[in-house]
Amino acid sequence: MRRQVVSSTNISEIGYDADRRTLEVAFKSGTVYQYFDVPERIYEDLIRASSIGQYLNTNIKGQYRYARV
Repeated sequence: MRRQVVSSTNISEIGYDADRRTLEVAFKSGTVYQYFDVPERIYEDLIRASSIGQYLNTNIKGQYRYARV
């Protein structure tokens, strides 16, 4: 999955696979998580958020299945 670099204190890169509806988040610590069945709108809102970490915590964590990769 292709990821793009983002401006965030804790997150380094974010990627999205529209066919699989999978969001991938790479943290600056090196940890990578994939979130499943995420609508593309949520990904787009995440990329545009003024605080990516806050948007992730509020709208994605606890809302979608995930796995550490």
